[in-house]
Amino acid sequence: MNNTIGKAEADSFVPAAPIEITRAATLAPLPRPPYGFGNHFTDHIATLRYTEATGWGEPRIVPFGALSLHPSAAGFQYSQSIFDAFKAHLQPDGSLAMFRPDMHIARLNRSAARMCIPQVEPQMLMELMQRLCDLDRRWAPSDPGSALYIRPTIVATEGFVSLRPARDYLLVVFLSPVGDYFAEGSAPVRILASDEFVRAARGGVGSAKTGGNYAAAMYATRAAVEQGYSQILWLDGVERRYLEEVGSMNIFVKIAGRVRTPPLSDSILAGVTRDTILSILRDSGAAVSEEPIAIDELFEAHDAGTLDEVFGTGTAAIVSPIGRIAYKGKEIQVRDGQRGPTTQWLYDKLLAVQKGRDNDPQGWRVTVPHFG
Repeated sequence: MNNTIGKAEADSFVPAAPIEITRAATLAPLPRPPYGFGNHFTDHIATLRYTEATGWGEPRIVPFGALSLHPSAAGFQYSQSIFDAFKAHLQPDGSLAMFRPDMHIARLNRSAARMCIPQVEPQMLMELMQRLCDLDRRWAPSDPGSALYIRPTIVATEGFVSLRPARDYLLVVFLSPVGDYFAEGSAPVRILASDEFVRAARGGVGSAKTGGNYAAAMYATRAAVEQGYSQILWLDGVERRYLEEVGSMNIFVKIAGRVRTPPLSDSILAGVTRDTILSILRDSGAAVSEEPIAIDELFEAHDAGTLDEVFGTGTAAIVSPIGRIAYKGKEIQVRDGQRGPTTQWLYDKLLAVQKGRDNDPQGWRVTVPHFG
């Protein structure tokens, strides 16, 4: 099955089955900034249902509301669920454009395969999400740094208790106008490197966007927050030495003028923002590599005066500077706790591409049509 679609296909796709649309009788008032992150939800949701007999079908857009699931649904009992997330941005001409939805749909399907969930036909899901975004486009915020957050989620709905993959699933897409992910906004964050807790182990589901990965991280993250840090810097699960992720973001470091990020593995999520940042860096001619990075290297580079910048990348936070790193009782400060020039340039460049203020030679923006 081909899990990717091109921009032209996304713009021209006509669904095989019509989408049943039930409009909300009353529209909610629009929130005012600052929006926070995930605090507000639009007027509608989109759904697809899967059964073994029929496959994925019944595309619908309905008023936003609660879902009804069987108490023994496998999504509840065995965490057989996945999600993905990306953004749509208002453009200078007033149109609305999704950013790299094809990559996110492909990643959703990779997560599905890992969690024994049937994969979704990419064009079917693209059409459904475009229809939903068009219907609720009035919610798309225009403030700098804000966006319309799009979250497709699949959960196993069949009710049973034996341990096996479910036969029935629900896909739901909801939208949320969002601002800064971190309470600090764009200010550099403090992180704590942990050699006690690990986010994921090799051979596990760390490369899948499944809820269990995030639930497992909450205990360690809460402990870090109680010590005054924003996030955990996750190390590998074997040697507890090599950088993997920071919080729910991919991590980048710049040492002696060269930008580095850990290579992808089955314990690291393949971030779409990570891929985008690597493309921007390479297109600019910057020195960049994907290679293992030991935690000790950061402290040695700091002491040598060659630790230029450290930052995380992700859909929610975009490009987040890291100002302090603590590890085994020692804490270092990166660039005197200030945002570095590469971090700032990447943030500005990526946001400009997303919001249509810069060229898009890669075709990353996909315009949401007006369906009428």
